Amino acid sequence: MIILNFKLYPQTFEDGALSLVKVCQEVSEKFKVPIIPAVSALDLHRLSSVSSLDFFLQKTDQYLEGKHTGWTSALQASYLGAKGALLNHSEHPLPSGTVKAVLKSNKSIPNFKTVLCIKSLGQALSWALSLKPDYLAYEPKNLIARKDVSVSSEKPKIIKKLVNLSKNVPILVGAGIHSKQDVVTALSLGAKGVVLSSDVVASKDPKKELTDLASAFV
Repeated sequence: MIILNFKLYPQTFEDGALSLVKVCQEVSEKFKVPIIPAVSALDLHRLSSVSSLDFFLQKTDQYLEGKHTGWTSALQASYLGAKGALLNHSEHPLPSGTVKAVLKSNKSIPNFKTVLCIKSLGQALSWALSLKPDYLAYEPKNLIARKDVSVSSEKPKIIKKLVNLSKNVPILVGAGIHSKQDVVTALSLGAKGVVLSSDVVASKDPKKELTDLASAFV
């Protein structure tokens, strides 16, 4: 699988998000690989209503309903078409106790998936693996948005160790993924998919970039 994180890149504002979703749909159908856009809560409904792709939110909070002004409810998001969410991305880190609370809330929603992001092997060993998320995404913060190196080229031993330790939790990897070879390497180490962002979203030709990366799954 490929998770494409839209973040808050201006290329996704207004009709940019719709154009990027169309690219994701076309490439997903061509290579028969699930491509899941991780989108802003502001865009979720309009995007999920025009595409058959699964959509994740970039984050949700621990409160599902009630007197909780300003929080993002995974339950409400599921009604609007969200199939899951990222959690604890290195650009939006949370205390481990909050992570546990959000994950518990998310697990109460049928078929709602949580991708728990970690930035180090230490986080996996100390608390993340024990929480049993649906997916564990390893993204070293110092490699995010890099064009010269990637998590695949710089951290293969850690990826392999995470795969061996994770047992029933599929491992995804991200940070600096920018070539077909990066994806091939990640998959060969046992990862089940990759998390992407700037290499596609901020590209002059998103379709070309995503096509190259998705071809690694064939």
